[in-house]
Amino acid sequence: MTQNTATPDRTEAALAELSRLTQDDFVARLEGIFEHSPWIAERTWSAGPFHTMDALHAAMCLVVDTACKNEQLGLISAHPELAGKEAEAGTLTTASTGEQRGAGLDQCSKEELQRLRDLNKAYRVRFGFPFVVAVKGLTRHQIMDRVEARLANDRDTEFRTCLNEIGKIARFRLDAMFGASV
Repeated sequence: MTQNTATPDRTEAALAELSRLTQDDFVARLEGIFEHSPWIAERTWSAGPFHTMDALHAAMCLVVDTACKNEQLGLISAHPELAGKEAEAGTLTTASTGEQRGAGLDQCSKEELQRLRDLNKAYRVRFGFPFVVAVKGLTRHQIMDRVEARLANDRDTEFRTCLNEIGKIARFRLDAMFGASV
C-alpha cells in the first residue's frame, strides 16, 4: 500500500491551476470524473475558481442535481454494468477498470459472475437503467448483496440512489486525480 504524500498546499496549487484553465482545457482535464458525461465539467467551469476539493465536488454535484431528468438518466445509463459486457470486452474506461478490479470483480468465480449478471439483468428490467454503486471499499460479495437489497426499492428511490452513488464515485476520482487524502 502506498502512502499518500499530497499536501494541502499541493492540492490548493493544483486547484488554482485548474481554475485558470480555459473551459475546453478544464473539461479535458476533468473528462473522466463523471462517466462519459463531459457536460458536467463544461457547466461547472463557470462556477470557479475552486479553492477546495469540497467546492469543486459540490459545484459538479450541483450541476448533476439541477440537470433535467433526461440528462440525469443519461448520466446513470453511461455507467457500465458491474462485471458486464464492457468489462468482458475490455472496453471500460481506465477509472472503471481500476474500480471494478479493486473490488475484486475481475476475480469472480463462474457462479459469482452468473449471479452478478443475473442481478444486473433483474435490476435493469425493474428500473430501466444500470445498477450504480461506488465500489471502493466494497467486496464483490457486498456489491452483489447491495444489488439484491436495492431491487426492493421503488424507481424514484433508485434513481436518486444512483445519482448519490455517482457523486461518491466522482469524489473518489477527484481525490485520486489531485492526490487528496481519502
